[in-house]
Amino acid sequence: MTDTTMRALVHHEFGDPAEVLAVEDRPLPQPGAGEVRVRMLLSPIHNHDLWTVRGTYGFKPELPAQAGTEALGVVDAVGEGVEQLTVGQRVVTGGTFGVWAEYFVTRAAGLIPVPDGLPDESAAQLVSMPFSAISLLESLGLSEGDWLIQNAANGAVGRMVAQLGTARGLNVVGLVRRSAGVEELRAQGIERVVATDDADWRDRLAEITGGAPITAGVDSVGGSAAGDVLSTLAENGTLVVFGAMASPTLELASGDIIFKQATVKGFWGSVVSREMPADQRGRLFQELFARLQDGTLTLPVAGIHGLDDIAGAVAASGEAGRVGKVLLRP
Repeated sequence: MTDTTMRALVHHEFGDPAEVLAVEDRPLPQPGAGEVRVRMLLSPIHNHDLWTVRGTYGFKPELPAQAGTEALGVVDAVGEGVEQLTVGQRVVTGGTFGVWAEYFVTRAAGLIPVPDGLPDESAAQLVSMPFSAISLLESLGLSEGDWLIQNAANGAVGRMVAQLGTARGLNVVGLVRRSAGVEELRAQGIERVVATDDADWRDRLAEITGGAPITAGVDSVGGSAAGDVLSTLAENGTLVVFGAMASPTLELASGDIIFKQATVKGFWGSVVSREMPADQRGRLFQELFARLQDGTLTLPVAGIHGLDDIAGAVAASGEAGRVGKVLLRP
């Protein structure tokens, strides 16, 4: 590498990320007005990053393309008119495309300074998933004591919704598809979990809630799993569709929608955070910082891989029962 180039993960076609992504030399980006250049320290691998490389996500980059969207780094150079950030400061971004590289350039206004007490491993995963989880909770408008149900409770966002919801005084109950998931979550202090592979799961759910009405449900799976969540909601309940891990179509009983007079709506975190007023964003980030520092919110790491080992990192990120994110470092 010279002073004018950097190493970055690049793909020239859409396909399996383990096969199409490779490290290449690219021009070192220069920050324009209102921008900063960040030296990348750690970046998590999210499903949406891998779907983008496969060409199956709601955003399709021009090829050849870099990859990755969330990173922790250190401000390396500032463009004209940037006064709120200084060289050497630790920052995170959750919506900058192409961060799986030694350096990236992004708008200064979109970066969040990281408090000193927060470890790199936690800070690196702060924006995308935890901020989506807290924005999702915020958007539901629930009151203390309300019941919320979610599937994929052992996924990253599911764990965070349970931790943050409980900290906000909500009653959160989770559905998982296999009984082993119940124990995995119990090990992390999350107790209210029901496995839908148990024939009596609805009875088990009623025991947990004591028959209290469930106001809102979050579906991250799709298919019949979405219908399972809807079926548990009370009258005038809301089903929020957050993801589609198993199926791109929802199997919902019309009777559930009609007789419950239910609302079904979508939630796309990146758009919600982009359109959120700055003061609300700031308040939610302060809440996240506080929850991380008091241990209410935990962001475990499953492993850290170099950019050169992208194939190993992608494989690790696909392992069933994985607890925590797989991170990349230059």
